[in-house]
Amino acid sequence: MVLKVAPPVWLFDLDNTLHDASPHIFPHLNRAMVAYIRDHLGVDEQAATRLRQDYWQRYGATLLGLMRHHGTDPHHFLRHTHQFPDLKHMLVLERGLKAMLLRLPGRKFVFSNAPLSYSEAVLELAGIETCFDAVYSVERIRFQPKPAVGGFRYLLRSERLHAHRCIMVEDSLANLQTAKRLGMTTVWVSGSTRQPPWVDLRLVSVLDLPRHLQRL
Repeated sequence: MVLKVAPPVWLFDLDNTLHDASPHIFPHLNRAMVAYIRDHLGVDEQAATRLRQDYWQRYGATLLGLMRHHGTDPHHFLRHTHQFPDLKHMLVLERGLKAMLLRLPGRKFVFSNAPLSYSEAVLELAGIETCFDAVYSVERIRFQPKPAVGGFRYLLRSERLHAHRCIMVEDSLANLQTAKRLGMTTVWVSGSTRQPPWVDLRLVSVLDLPRHLQRL
């Protein structure tokens, strides 16, 4: 008797994994977050910039630092910092993204520290919203952003998934380190030449995934 191997479950990060957020979206977000911190905490531009960077480095998300240290309302923060009147022209996408996703066997989820409204807008503009079973945004994981383990565990419990069946596709090494500790297979989307021990596969482009399935 031949035993059937269950297909994997794919957990995709969004920004700088499924699209390139560095040219336009991240600079816009950085400016918006610095302005928010400046206006709502009453500090100058330099102090606001330092706080944003410090909280991002310490917690993986500026929002978490603001919630922990200043009692910031997360919904208010996300609403004011993720306004993109021209999102369509800010997106940088690779051709063939949808075709690549359709070639991958198994269920697929978006797992992002971004808010739901932004995530859904990006997926719709990219034409790949139907490729995913669900979107786990920062609100849905109860404001426990990656790399904190709480968000990972919430997703696994909600979907009744075993970590060893999951393949995490990410641009962030810190997030992949948490995924690996939980038992997931890890794919790092990066142009770097190094490969830390908690990375199972490094790809320059997410489009290369189907060609390397046998290595996962």
